Amino acid sequence: MSPVYGSVPSSIHHSKMTFVAVLLAWLLKPRIPNYLLNRLLSFLPVLAFFTPAVQYYLFRYSSHLGARYGPALTETFTYCPLVFISTLGAAALYDAVDLSYYGPQVVHIVPKLVSYAILTTATNISNRLIRRNIGKGFIFTRLGLQVLVSTFYSVLLPSKALVIALLPLLHILSSNIHSSLSHTTAVLNSTLQAHDFVILARQESLTGYISVLDNLMGGYRVMRCDHSLLGGEWLQRETSRALRLKEPIYSVFVTLEAVRLVKPQVAKPDNKKQALVIGLGVGTTPSALIAHGINTTVVEIDPTVYDFAIRYFNLPSNHTAVIDDATIFVDNMEAKGVEKQTYDYIIHDVFSGGVEPINLFTQEFLNGLSNLLNAEGVIAINYAGDLLLPTARTVVHTIRSVFPSCRIYREDAAPPTAKSSMGDPPKKDFTNMILFCRKSIERFDFRHPVEADYLGSQARRYHLFPEHEIRWDHFKSENGDADPPEILRRGHTKNFEAFQNDGALGHWSVMRAVLPDAIWENW
Repeated sequence: MSPVYGSVPSSIHHSKMTFVAVLLAWLLKPRIPNYLLNRLLSFLPVLAFFTPAVQYYLFRYSSHLGARYGPALTETFTYCPLVFISTLGAAALYDAVDLSYYGPQVVHIVPKLVSYAILTTATNISNRLIRRNIGKGFIFTRLGLQVLVSTFYSVLLPSKALVIALLPLLHILSSNIHSSLSHTTAVLNSTLQAHDFVILARQESLTGYISVLDNLMGGYRVMRCDHSLLGGEWLQRETSRALRLKEPIYSVFVTLEAVRLVKPQVAKPDNKKQALVIGLGVGTTPSALIAHGINTTVVEIDPTVYDFAIRYFNLPSNHTAVIDDATIFVDNMEAKGVEKQTYDYIIHDVFSGGVEPINLFTQEFLNGLSNLLNAEGVIAINYAGDLLLPTARTVVHTIRSVFPSCRIYREDAAPPTAKSSMGDPPKKDFTNMILFCRKSIERFDFRHPVEADYLGSQARRYHLFPEHEIRWDHFKSENGDADPPEILRRGHTKNFEAFQNDGALGHWSVMRAVLPDAIWENW
């Protein structure tokens, strides 16, 4: 469901609904007659095969259902019945095992514990298997895995009712646009073209459903990750002969390049500098750094994102690529001690799939980046979220706990702070916030750009120099020192995760305003 609702909204109610479905099955099992139980089990494979088709039609109403309750309603008619009937079947198996010799407590407790252990083990094994193979063929896609599970049910519970399953199976293989087959992709494109879009590539990958789309009317290209956009560029806006890169459609990635504008104490030519980029997107920022002659290292966890950035967004080849988890990369670099590579610039931009990866904003990870930053180096950290939520304050205070000198900017002008006619303050302020930081405590300034900084780009001419600065007081508690700020630490992020749900729901609404509902629903 994450391509339609985002990974976080899809998971908000998932665990609770799983628990309720399992609990109801155990409670109702003694009250369900055997003939009815056998009938339910015989239709379980059929229900599994019909699940993708039900999802296919429910996704069309996602704009009406909304991100808060749409996933729960979808799982009510798809996932939960499967879990409920499967648990009934498991309970029937346990009934066949005579544990009465060990007493009533064992009879009631052991089956539930064994069920939980089997479920946990199967989940862990399948997660590792999927992460290693996701996107490698039809089977390791969302729809392919659903077909695999349905086939597994059919082998365990064969019945004449399976003839009915041919209908949804035919739908999956012929016309379900969520199936990553060549002819279903053609069907998808015919649907998208009615909205002036065409899909160039799509693939399931580590961070979600990745695709590249062209808007035929607007003349731009974007890369999508689940229910979010990783970036994009204009296709036919080369208004200057001096233009060395495609014009980006999002200004925030241009502003990140302003790390070069921070006034240094000791001048150093670009071709002697080293830059580290955490999070690639479509490659707007690293492409610019490379164009300036800076030796650039890109760390990107998703191989598909990296591949699509090269194939469809012209990411230059003269860089060092590390396809790995950024936390592993930083830990490995720190382990080298004095022999580790250090950087003049670090770009931290890891928004993906509608949320910020929390582990990349913890104090421990930021300390690791600080150790990789030169004494005179600059780090730019992009945070996309609702600045009115406590999560923004937590992120800012965590960053300031590592980097004492920071200047904070937002992508666009702040909304009016005056209360509405109803007396209510603004409820949302979703934007990109960039923190430019150094390791020293002295305040720093930005030099004004010169012509060479723009790379012939009009977007850089208007958005390279940071504007819309946010005062530090904006993130102070109303109670001052009596209410100390929360600092994100590894293994202690529960409070942050709770507020992150609200941020993800807000981001879903923002994305629905950026692209039509049909583009998100047809993936």
